[in-house]
Amino acid sequence: MSPTRTPDVLVVGGGIIGLVTAWRAAQRGLATALVDPEPGGGAAQVAAGMLAAVTELHYGEQTLLGLNLASARRYPDFAAELTELTGHDLGYRRCGTLAVALDADDRAHLRELHALQQRSGLDSQWLSGRECRRLEPMLAPGVRGGLRVDGDHQIDPRRLAAALVTACERTGVVVHRAWAERLTVVRDRATGVVTADGTELGAGQVVLAAGSLSGRLAGIPEDVLPPVRPVKGQVVRLTMPGHTAHTARSTPFLSRTVRAVVRGSHVYLVPRESGELVVGATSEEMGWDTTVTAGGVYELLRDAHELVPGITELPFTEIRAGLRPGSPDNAPLLGPTALEGLVLATGHYRNGVLLTPVTGDALAHVLATGELPEEARPFTPRRFTAAALTEQPA
Repeated sequence: MSPTRTPDVLVVGGGIIGLVTAWRAAQRGLATALVDPEPGGGAAQVAAGMLAAVTELHYGEQTLLGLNLASARRYPDFAAELTELTGHDLGYRRCGTLAVALDADDRAHLRELHALQQRSGLDSQWLSGRECRRLEPMLAPGVRGGLRVDGDHQIDPRRLAAALVTACERTGVVVHRAWAERLTVVRDRATGVVTADGTELGAGQVVLAAGSLSGRLAGIPEDVLPPVRPVKGQVVRLTMPGHTAHTARSTPFLSRTVRAVVRGSHVYLVPRESGELVVGATSEEMGWDTTVTAGGVYELLRDAHELVPGITELPFTEIRAGLRPGSPDNAPLLGPTALEGLVLATGHYRNGVLLTPVTGDALAHVLATGELPEEARPFTPRRFTAAALTEQPA
């Protein structure tokens, strides 16, 4: 696209959701631009990358499950296409997930989850504690049982983000490395943004895909402002043995993602082929605070140690905190708003990495045709506007 031409689509936000939207829109032949000071940054730099549609199932989220499963099914082809285009290794692994219970209460909770999975037509297998330890010998002796889900995979979100930046470059997306400060609205239509340095960027359609920052863009009418809030997550990265130039290990420290609920808190350990072990994640309603705290790190390591005692011997690589974009129903906001020309792709909460393929497809479709595909229709931003109206007192 010529830098002087007004683009058909301007994507605000260069995280993985904004990047996949821009890439897929450009593939559809739409002249596309993206505005972000640091494309490839954002929540993906902290996320663990579990593609866990089955083990992430929560009560009351069966509609979201359908979208999660649709995206999970697309991941193998999506990853292959992205790797072929860019040459990037995405760290995509079909290693499966093992969700385990450490006490009788956890075991009962996991049994209920298994029943819900079965009622939902999902494939998961109940294992005894001994069978869990046979699969993963590093597990604590006290593990009481678990669920083996071979269909839940993983990807490295940092590699995914870098590949999407390259994909955008190779499909002609024009990138403006700046902050979008204000939405431009002319005659009740979104027409572009003004950046922090005063540059005016116009477009036929504007996609707001700024993650947890989506509700902070100035100029958006109050009744259209997305109800997205930041939810803090702290994550610890360790290095597993056998992954240096001087050592070799015949059996892996962990061969698959392991997760559990410990004292009511969710903890997971995601082993990468690179030797990195991601331990996460806290879930904290702390506004815009991204401070790494001693308490958050302590709780993660304490719970992970109960699950896999050997982690205390592993060296630290990194400790980070990031912000997930939460929505009132924990589901994304996808598609046109009540403001003509403004489209949303935000509010993915804990499923942003998992929902990357289906979000890119859905947004490209609506940008090209004006229609949301059927699988994305339950997630229209208008669901919150309608709810607000019906809840008004008579």
